[in-house]
Amino acid sequence: MRLYNTLTANKEVYRSRTGRMYVCGITPYDVTHLGHAFTYVFFDVLGRYLEHLGKNVTYVQNVTDIDDDILRKAAQTGEDWKALGDLNSARFWQEFRALGNRMPDIVSIATEHIREMDALSRKLFEGGYAYVSNGSAYFDLSRWPSFGRLSRLDRGDMLHLANERGNHPDDPHKRDPLDLLLWQAAREGEPSWPSSFGAGRPGWHVECSAMALKYLGPTLDIHGGGHDLVFPHHEAEIAQSEAATGKPFARFWMHTGMLRYRGEKMSKSLGNLVYVADLLRESSVNALRLLLLGHHYRESWEYAPRALDDARSLAELLHRGPSGERGARERFFAALDDDMDTPAALEALCAMNAGDAAACGRLLGLEVRDGRIAA
Repeated sequence: MRLYNTLTANKEVYRSRTGRMYVCGITPYDVTHLGHAFTYVFFDVLGRYLEHLGKNVTYVQNVTDIDDDILRKAAQTGEDWKALGDLNSARFWQEFRALGNRMPDIVSIATEHIREMDALSRKLFEGGYAYVSNGSAYFDLSRWPSFGRLSRLDRGDMLHLANERGNHPDDPHKRDPLDLLLWQAAREGEPSWPSSFGAGRPGWHVECSAMALKYLGPTLDIHGGGHDLVFPHHEAEIAQSEAATGKPFARFWMHTGMLRYRGEKMSKSLGNLVYVADLLRESSVNALRLLLLGHHYRESWEYAPRALDDARSLAELLHRGPSGERGARERFFAALDDDMDTPAALEALCAMNAGDAAACGRLLGLEVRDGRIAA
């Protein structure tokens, strides 16, 4: 099997006997939209296929339940930040399972790993990679000259994107506007925890570094998430994790494309969301998975309601019985071996006999009843 590695911008042979996979999860300040579904359905299928290939898979997905976005939303609505996060997390996992996904082996909740985040931040400070200013701790990017090798951005583009995605360039306690926040000193009215640097809360990026290192060790096989996480989040994770361990953080970096709706990227800030709960009320799970898997995971695409009609028709076709063409099963596996080309795999699925189609459909997480792919 060959997979595209964002770090090298090439397809590479997957040689590991394991599948230690960390996928960045939600920040639960809202409910699940189709962009989330595209990412998590893909990584569900990837995990299934790695297991089919005989890999020992451990799939970790986090929940970022303490973050600027949650605190901001809680303040706007007057809700308790913890209650807000818990409610939306419960909704997310309900819809995650309703999509036919298997639960990750480990669900790692940020607020349950404060000790690990403090320990990692302290290690970076003691190693000379971080500094403390006014009770907050920062990763000193002047000590990490390879910062940017994942995203391949120049400094201007880095600063622009970072500022859009949670960076505070005017923080007077930073030495450089791009330096990474490891630990935020306690602020009035915000939750806080004790740490080596005083009371406060962890920065966004160090949360994932600490949890991935705890459960999967210093070198992951696969680190995944949406393409919008390449910078600054995954770039920051590389710097923090590799500075702490001295080892490569992930062998493969895999990123799903962005969804658009009505001409804009699907996002909470723009309010152009298509909600999974709404789609599940009007379509079968198989139709929704077929809609998503009909696009290559690295593709960015525009959602249109008529595409869901096409996916329903495809589900009916698969249920009635594929055509039984010779070589279709081999084409299916060749497609998945070529960077998880699920659109080509679906074409092959339509040409298999019913028995092969049911077995291969299960690898895609499709529901099978009485030996047939369900409509």
